[in-house]
Amino acid sequence: MPNIVLFSGSSHHDLSQKVADRLGLELGKVITKKFSNQETCVEIGESVRGEDVYIIQSGCGEINDNLMELLIMINACKIASSSRVTAVIPCFPYARQDKKDKSRAPISAKLVANMLSVAGADHIITMDLHASQIQGFFDIAVDNLYAEPAVLQWIKEHIPEWKNCIIVSPDAGGAKRVTSIADRLNVDFALIHKERKKANEVDRMVLVGDVKDRVAILVDDMADTCGTICHAADKLIDAGAVKVYAILTHGIFSGPAISRINSAPFEAVVVTNTIPQEEKMKACPKIQTNCNNERQARPCRGGEVRQVQAEEDRDAGEESPAYKRNHRTGEASDVVKPPPQM
Repeated sequence: MPNIVLFSGSSHHDLSQKVADRLGLELGKVITKKFSNQETCVEIGESVRGEDVYIIQSGCGEINDNLMELLIMINACKIASSSRVTAVIPCFPYARQDKKDKSRAPISAKLVANMLSVAGADHIITMDLHASQIQGFFDIAVDNLYAEPAVLQWIKEHIPEWKNCIIVSPDAGGAKRVTSIADRLNVDFALIHKERKKANEVDRMVLVGDVKDRVAILVDDMADTCGTICHAADKLIDAGAVKVYAILTHGIFSGPAISRINSAPFEAVVVTNTIPQEEKMKACPKIQTNCNNERQARPCRGGEVRQVQAEEDRDAGEESPAYKRNHRTGEASDVVKPPPQM
């Protein structure tokens, strides 16, 4: 079995280091730089021949530069005779451009999928895709991990009144996500129907559900300029909610997002660390991180994603084949054996 080699792109080095620490590995040597004409140059500083390579690069910051850097790193490892190259993309870039919603609109998420495949990626690991159908854009294996277990844990540990809460989706597209969380907590759910004049600008919002005298928890996969969740928070307070929290997987927080959150009636805005948040947390004390290092590290180990999926199914009371198989052989699904040394 080939050894694991873990490389970090320049988008989120802190996350890569935490994943490496969880795995008991050192990050591979790689040098990324730009020529004077702004072309990206990548130099892999160690042999990857016959190795199982994982490259961690999130779709944040300078997204186009980071995407190009990831493609070059994948191709560099592939032509250096690596056994397999897996791209770990915690926040998938261009995920919101997943369909042709008007004439002559591009499907950019499909284009990104094609570029990753052509570059030489054999496997993609990502988290909470904006639209699950993006997995179908690939002809290679795609594992879409979910932040739901971390969301449930945070709610139970940090919201004393969680048994009197209501889970709210800020748009109709997130209804499936919030109903799943509400079912796991055995609480009610509500949703907000929104109409947009144009991208990143909400025109009108209608609340469907009763939030009076309850703790409202907004759950969404991402927040960019935060116009939606801040308008939703105001709507929930006007409807009688006693407290409002927001729990998001990807906290992009661009443009006026920070000032909007500071002005909104949130008790806390909780995000995962798929995107660096240190500077934003300094500017907005309401922002908190709910780390996913362990969930993002486990797919890089010998057992792959089936262990993560088995645990999610077990928590939901539905034993998957992987969970049953592990327990039939006497192995707990969260016990991971290190890969044998060459």
